[in-house]
Amino acid sequence: MFEIPAGLFSWFHNLTGSYMVAIALMAAVVMAITTPLTLKSTKGMLEMQRLAPEMRKLQNEHRNDRQKLNEEMMKLYQEHKVNPLASCLPIAAQMPIFLIMFRLLRGLVYEPTTGTRPIADATLAAVNRTDVELGFIPRYLGTETELYQSLFGRHDMPSLGLDLSKSAFDAIGEGFTTGIVYSLLVVLLGALYFGQQRMVAARAAMSPTMSPAQQKLMQYLPVFFAVFQIFFLSALVVYYIFQTLIRILQQFYITRKFYGHDEALGRQAQRASEAAREEAKKSGDGGGGMFAQAKRDLAAAKGDPKDAPGESNGTAKRAAAKTAKDKGGSARPIPTSKRVTPPKNRPTTSAKGRPTPSRKEAQAARARSSRPKTSGKKRR
Repeated sequence: MFEIPAGLFSWFHNLTGSYMVAIALMAAVVMAITTPLTLKSTKGMLEMQRLAPEMRKLQNEHRNDRQKLNEEMMKLYQEHKVNPLASCLPIAAQMPIFLIMFRLLRGLVYEPTTGTRPIADATLAAVNRTDVELGFIPRYLGTETELYQSLFGRHDMPSLGLDLSKSAFDAIGEGFTTGIVYSLLVVLLGALYFGQQRMVAARAAMSPTMSPAQQKLMQYLPVFFAVFQIFFLSALVVYYIFQTLIRILQQFYITRKFYGHDEALGRQAQRASEAAREEAKKSGDGGGGMFAQAKRDLAAAKGDPKDAPGESNGTAKRAAAKTAKDKGGSARPIPTSKRVTPPKNRPTTSAKGRPTPSRKEAQAARARSSRPKTSGKKRR
């Protein structure tokens, strides 16, 4: 799994003679692989938003029948040839790529520690290099490659005055002057993340399934992710910087392709989202984002009229108001008692209007009925 990308990285290094340029070319290759998936995901997401009004109507029509709703939603997807899982493609592809690049770059600058020293000595003996001072032992590469020879036994990965094998945290520990340059790389990465998310937020409409607070969270979350890069190798930080620069160009292309004119797919999705929000207001759902919608669905399943969506709650209130108006001429709802159990030792009225006997009276009645009956005739 790691030998193929390591061989490609080695080929780029042989071609350019620079670790940083080789990392930039690796980022370009990864983006070339994931860009078609991103475009397909964006198109699928916009097609789903374009169907939002029809989906809202189906939700209102089959509010109390979850199985029927799922069947109608599947028919709607098949009719319009929409895949609801298409938006998950880039996420599913980027996670293994992240793990591969993380392991690859760390493997290139692998340096045995005290616990792995015997393994390292055995490895050096296997390649007949016992005379070499212990340093980097690159992984996933053949010992005859130029990249392996350039890193083997070293303690740094120099490129443009930086040691790419060092993290910003380690550089700060060596001194403020040394660490500030590496820290600026992390700051630059966070700024690029923020700019990229601003581009996405600027063109995206307010989705009926995402509140403004959730959109802000999605905008600032990558920036917090950049903070953790202070503990990663500078080589990985450089890789993400080049990848984010290419991703910004990708976002420019997406904006031009899907939002370039009024009849573009993105503009249609925005208008459909607005129509779906209006439909939600009319039905009494009230919007509020996907978490609020989940809360209303859960309340409706539990039968709680406080948070249940619109129709059943409103119907109950109108019925109570109508009953109060018919009895007393007032439109105010009739107050109902919260007490559901009868008071102790107090007779209650049965359905026929007769009082229900208390416990003592019932016991006395059973005692009288159990006494033996005597005949009224006298013995002669």
